Amino acid sequence: MAKVKVGIVGGTGYTGVELLRLLLPHPEVDVIALTSRAENGRRVDDLYTNLRGFCDLKFTDPSDSALSDCDVVFFATPHNVAMQTVPELLANGQKVVDLSADFRLRDAEEWSRWYGEPHAAPELLAEAVYGLPERNRNAIKTARLVACAGCYPTSIQLGFLPLLEAGVIDSSNLIANSASGASGAGRQAKVDNLLTEISDSFKAYGVAGHRHLPEIEQELKVEAGSDVSLTFVPHLLPTIRGIHSTLYAKLTGDVGDIQALFEARYANEPFVDVLAAGQYPQTRSVRGSNVCRLSIERPVGRDTVVVMSVIDNLVKGASGQAVQCMNIMCGFPEETGLQGIALIP
Repeated sequence: MAKVKVGIVGGTGYTGVELLRLLLPHPEVDVIALTSRAENGRRVDDLYTNLRGFCDLKFTDPSDSALSDCDVVFFATPHNVAMQTVPELLANGQKVVDLSADFRLRDAEEWSRWYGEPHAAPELLAEAVYGLPERNRNAIKTARLVACAGCYPTSIQLGFLPLLEAGVIDSSNLIANSASGASGAGRQAKVDNLLTEISDSFKAYGVAGHRHLPEIEQELKVEAGSDVSLTFVPHLLPTIRGIHSTLYAKLTGDVGDIQALFEARYANEPFVDVLAAGQYPQTRSVRGSNVCRLSIERPVGRDTVVVMSVIDNLVKGASGQAVQCMNIMCGFPEETGLQGIALIP
């Protein structure tokens, strides 16, 4: 059986090279195109030397015809790139997995409010399937266009999902304190992300309103079946990879065994690991893997439940989740190419 031909638009960023790391050994995939205007003609393993001996591709311009030969095209690009090209790819019968925010919000006006420009393909927003497999697996199977869930939204939704589905928390006052490694800001050089600026330090940002907030509230509303209000405070960790989200919600009555609720909800999920009661997850325990690890506590038996959720922002928070979605779209076993064990130390 012929392998699925894959192309990656935006191959020089962290999520682009992470896609390559995961897709090159994938037994059902042949990566045939990797685009970058800035690096057009340069060997990929010249820029990312960890790929020496595994990849002999050269970067090509996005206008090159190689993308037209792909069965699946990934967009590992900033916002406002995918939405310019996706309509043409879909018209050609190709499948698209977009790692950017271009198709995550279903309301074009809401998207414009947060991103400061009109949406270029509003007609596709209703069709795009939100790429969180643990909730949307069946819809992803038949999708042409998947909008891969964001990194913070993934860690937060997987933590709140069992509680919202069970209807046992007050969805009008949810709180998420989340912290991400510096790779979440991308590869572009910024003074605030220099080693000497973030090392030995910890800070909040985007407190007045972060672009992931409308995405998280939109999807939590679907999970809850009612309106949701979330206070979301992101922080910058002095690390390269990893997200740790600490979630707070008020219980609305006798909920029974919360630990059992989480264990039952994720019992058949290959990439969600609910830790034993009393164990708390660490970001290093998921580094390089596609796993989300969760822990649940009810401090001193009061009516607040605390959920701790960790992921690798570049894997389960981006490229690994994108490959997971592709596997579902193409009918491959969901774990294919994603069985890597986390790196410790």
